[in-house]
Amino acid sequence: MKLIIHGGFFSESLTNQEVKKAKQEALRDIVTKGYEYLQTHTATETVVYTVSLLEDCDLFNAGTGSQIQSDGKIRLSAALMDGKTQKLSGVINVEDIKNPIQVAEKLMAFPDRVLSGTGGQDFAREHGFEHYNPEISQRRQEYEKKLSDSIRLGTVGCVALDAEGNIAAGTSTGGKGFEMPGRVSDSATTAGNYANQFAGISCTGVGEDIVSASVASTIVTRVTDGFTIEAATKKTLDEMKPYDGFAGVIGIAKNGDVFHADTHPYMVWASHDGNVQVFN
Repeated sequence: MKLIIHGGFFSESLTNQEVKKAKQEALRDIVTKGYEYLQTHTATETVVYTVSLLEDCDLFNAGTGSQIQSDGKIRLSAALMDGKTQKLSGVINVEDIKNPIQVAEKLMAFPDRVLSGTGGQDFAREHGFEHYNPEISQRRQEYEKKLSDSIRLGTVGCVALDAEGNIAAGTSTGGKGFEMPGRVSDSATTAGNYANQFAGISCTGVGEDIVSASVASTIVTRVTDGFTIEAATKKTLDEMKPYDGFAGVIGIAKNGDVFHADTHPYMVWASHDGNVQVFN
């Protein structure tokens, strides 16, 4: 059994040691809880549980503490993919939801599995998800000061390999902050979140760059075709160099190989296979 999570990219690695340490400690705690949960649950159940913990931690840009868009509103996106069934479900740009990954999980049982905007919100309300304001004061202060030059790419994600050999991946984001309303990131698409029986990938970074390279699905396809997850990831990220693509990747292959990589050295991540590793 293996588990790996990420907390996205963050500029504090070089500028704020207190925030850096807090994020590292949060990831250590969450990956430990997620790995314990994995002992008695499936990969898909574990991904939902672990991403929910990440969404509830206001240090990251997903769920509570998400970035505010240019019109002053918070909109959330999340996706879940079960590698065994190869079904992806998700929500795009929904408002006033605490845990969008849980709405994505609920959608897995429906024929229309990816909903956006008010459609996603209406679905959530109809299925018991109460109104919740994910804003925290820090994000409002950043918005009011228009700190668009301070990139806080804190999308969260999780990939799990369970005892039965099944893989699942989940990704959740509040967007990049100050973006144009209606902008769609990679997180709720197969470019940013993908899994099958051979591998699972969750991405973070600049959504437009990740979509341009179809990063997650391309890596998984290459692993399916015989690449190691390391070789598949490196080749895919290399293909982003012509436009200086900004991306980070976490993944697990069917054989148990766990891999992470980024094009810019600021992704924070943690893994657990009986031993915890936390890095940025």
